[in-house]
Amino acid sequence: MQYLLQVAVRRTLPKNVAIALIRLGSFFKAVCRKVIILSELDHLQTEIVETLCQLERIFPPSFFDIMVHLPIHLVEEIRLGGPVQTRWMYPIERFLGVLKDYVKNRSQPEACIAEVYLANECLSFCSRYLSEDGDTRFTRPSRNHEEMGVEENGKVIFPINGRPIV
Repeated sequence: MQYLLQVAVRRTLPKNVAIALIRLGSFFKAVCRKVIILSELDHLQTEIVETLCQLERIFPPSFFDIMVHLPIHLVEEIRLGGPVQTRWMYPIERFLGVLKDYVKNRSQPEACIAEVYLANECLSFCSRYLSEDGDTRFTRPSRNHEEMGVEENGKVIFPINGRPIV
């Protein structure tokens, strides 16, 4: 939302739509900064109000629900609570989504969560001691791992000068 959306919509959408979405992305970029400048908060408040008014002219009324209205209150929340990183709920909500996926019997959700969580912990513990021939989440390469191309004589075709993201 903060970076990629602005690049993607710049050339693909009509100018008025692109400007409104880019302004929305720049608002979220400013809100998510680690250092908040108090003198800029009033400007951010007026900017988000104008941006949402532009979006109301573009999108139909059925698009606007309470979630589209909430960015108006973010500036006041920053004044009261400080930077967003200290109150960020995304990791917690993501883990709650994982726990929600564990529920198979809706009449006993706590038991389902406990059972699947315990099974995952046991499998993770046991997979550490399996032979190296098996592919477990501890022995398989990471998602960003790239094998270097090696010729038959042992020379590296594409040398990697950096290090993998861990």
